[in-house]
Amino acid sequence: MHARHVAGCVLLALQVGAIVVARFVPSRYFCWAPNDSSSEYRIEAVVDGRALDDAEIERRYHIGAAGVESRSMQLVLDVVRGYEETRGRQAPARVVIRYRVNGGEPRTWSWPAS
Repeated sequence: MHARHVAGCVLLALQVGAIVVARFVPSRYFCWAPNDSSSEYRIEAVVDGRALDDAEIERRYHIGAAGVESRSMQLVLDVVRGYEETRGRQAPARVVIRYRVNGGEPRTWSWPAS
């Protein structure tokens, strides 16, 4: 019985720690933290001088070419960056993501970084 209480307390402490960490890092999508943002985004990508259409972008990154991310916008940025740093090296793309967090000012992210 004592081991179960210790395990439960450790799990609870880890969850509280994750919530605290999530308040200070952009990659909060792995933390069990309150969901307090919503981001509208649009991905544009060009490979070999040709703009990819929405279906090609979705096949390339396995996420919608446009949509709403209800966790952290960092998730979308990390997915695109991760693809371009690995599998995308065979056919590199110039990517621009335009997004707004919580209806705020428009922001732009590009790959490769300017």
